Amino acid sequence: MVDTAVAPPSLRALLARRDLQLRLVGAEDDLPPGSIDRPVRWVHSSDLADPTPFLSEGLVLLTTGTQFADAADYVAYVDRLLARGVRALGFGTEVVRDGIPAGLAAACHDAGMPLFEVPYRTPFIAVARAGAEAIAADAYARRSWSLAAQRSVSLAALRPDGLTATLAELARQLDCWVGLFDAAGALRTAHPADSLAAPALDAVTAEVTTMLRRGTRAASTLRVVDSAVSLQTLGRGGHLRGALAIAADDLDHEARSVVTAVVAMAALALEQQDGLGRAIGTFRAGLVQSLCADDPTLARRAARDLFGPLPSAPVLVALTPAASARSAALGEWLEVRAQEGRGEVFFGRGDDGLVIVVPTAGRALLDEIADRFEIVVGCSAPTGYDAFSGALAQARTARDRLSTPGVSDFGDTARAGLLAALGSEAARSVAAGTLTPVREYDEAQGSALLATLDAWLTLDCSHEATAQALGIHRHTVRARVAQAERVLGRDLSSFAARAEVWTALRLAE
Repeated sequence: MVDTAVAPPSLRALLARRDLQLRLVGAEDDLPPGSIDRPVRWVHSSDLADPTPFLSEGLVLLTTGTQFADAADYVAYVDRLLARGVRALGFGTEVVRDGIPAGLAAACHDAGMPLFEVPYRTPFIAVARAGAEAIAADAYARRSWSLAAQRSVSLAALRPDGLTATLAELARQLDCWVGLFDAAGALRTAHPADSLAAPALDAVTAEVTTMLRRGTRAASTLRVVDSAVSLQTLGRGGHLRGALAIAADDLDHEARSVVTAVVAMAALALEQQDGLGRAIGTFRAGLVQSLCADDPTLARRAARDLFGPLPSAPVLVALTPAASARSAALGEWLEVRAQEGRGEVFFGRGDDGLVIVVPTAGRALLDEIADRFEIVVGCSAPTGYDAFSGALAQARTARDRLSTPGVSDFGDTARAGLLAALGSEAARSVAAGTLTPVREYDEAQGSALLATLDAWLTLDCSHEATAQALGIHRHTVRARVAQAERVLGRDLSSFAARAEVWTALRLAE
């Protein structure tokens, strides 16, 4: 973080006060690194044998040693202080004891506990006051820094590249990595660039994606490598605009207030961009409607300046579901991809889903969309723009055939036959209704009309072949078929009637 030019409250700051004449016992090099620079929250005095129930973490404790008998267990005493989080121990000499007990000095040395002498002429209250003054000065400096930092990020927000400049200023003020992720969970900008290791960035990206998929406002802290990364979603619940990631350990209240200000400004900037995004989306939808006329002239001319050229034919036309929880995120993600590779992808809202156009070589993009956003993507056969409407119909047919996330190719649907395209819930419902009278008759009479009818139609309506397949007499087959005709109320002597019943049997499987 930015240097406030005020020494933070620590044992080193107390030792530096010449008026107190404090003296560190032993060499600083014998202590664990950073021991005398750890933040001190308060200075307290106690001569209890076990003061830990009345102490809080981060204190400097002062004592005159009244509690120590001739055979005092100094090791246990120091261990209790360390376990409670005491930063250092100050011993007031010449009050009760001459000098510092050797056993106490040895116990502190072995445990790595900083021990310092408070001379007789320095009252404990003076040490406590010095600690309080340092704490107050540090708090004032931090508040001053916070106000200055908020002013700096506010001024950065006024620049033409306001959002980027704001995040860069936040990274400078906190002296850490700051990343902005878009609504799809992709890293949009980072400061300083490439300063977060790839494994850490992958872990942060995965966590951001999980948070955004939930769709609710949330904050989280992720421990990656040797750093903590704070994550905060941007936008309102159900319409998240992205997330802000900050790789910094132990942000204090003042630093968090700066982050809160930046989060608010970033969310506002993204919401303001949303209005422009809706206007562009409406324009894109109009171009899709123009392409559906199978004449790309207008769309090519209108899109060239704003979006770049349309993908080169032959192209694949894809269609997403009409309703998707992350359709807004998909649109933003595609907008970024379209800007990065002009002419490699075009998209726009259609009547019942998002229409995506890619060159035949760009098929992998559709797989990435289906995987990233966990949706079904219907894909047409390769086509030219003069047959765009037919390709869109192919994509719709392929999309409606698949129920689990993934890319559904029309070519697979066509190879599966006409029935695969008819396999909708509506078609299956009609098929079940057609066969219901026969099923009910079989259940009531214990007959096998449905099985006989299925075998007879499958075997080209041959009574002989059906009898052999079912192990019954051909006259029995003839009688059952006649009974099925009466139950269905249909004459099965015509091809059309037979085809309809056979189709119903296949769809009902």
